[in-house]
Amino acid sequence: MKKIEAVIKPFKLDEVREALSEVGVTGLTVTEVKGFGRQKGHTELYRGAEYVVDFLPKIKVEVVVADESVDAAIEAIVKASRTGKIGDGKIFVMNVEQVVRIRTGETNEAAI
Repeated sequence: MKKIEAVIKPFKLDEVREALSEVGVTGLTVTEVKGFGRQKGHTELYRGAEYVVDFLPKIKVEVVVADESVDAAIEAIVKASRTGKIGDGKIFVMNVEQVVRIRTGETNEAAI
């Protein structure tokens, strides 16, 4: 099993959720986060004063999938979240050793 974490632009969340649903991903966790990469923030004007916004709002989507579903899930996220502009985000893939569904006690792939 693998855990996929994708950091995306906030307005792409619905498209990513739908794309993951189409490839069979049944559950996900979404967190509002802030960060920056190569874009390094931007400057804004507020009441005549210019200031730097270092951390930009992003969305982190987390899903756990079976090994054979990883490529399909990544492809779905990339297609749904890509704008072609800087700041589209990143995808991280990690190994998951064990999953337990608290309600039923199911483990590993049965618990996904």
